[in-house]
Amino acid sequence: MNEYDEMCIQEFLKHQLQLFPEPVAETPEEAEEFLEICFAAVCDNIKEVRQYFDDAGADISGMTKKDFEEAEEVFCLPDGRYLVILA
Repeated sequence: MNEYDEMCIQEFLKHQLQLFPEPVAETPEEAEEFLEICFAAVCDNIKEVRQYFDDAGADISGMTKKDFEEAEEVFCLPDGRYLVILA
């Protein structure tokens, strides 16, 4: 299971409306629980993001790095990692 550090949790809280029409979490505790329930992944690079989408059965043929970074399911973290939520 993923360990969601403070950066993951705060970025998700701040940007959750990019993926959902209304907030799904109000507190860091709720955010962490939601990420665990969704089996969100923390990826170190775009290659890992691509692999996560591929493993989930998503059609990613022709997707560029920019396409992945702009996907609503992908949250770019300030330290260069990515939080991916395929809800």
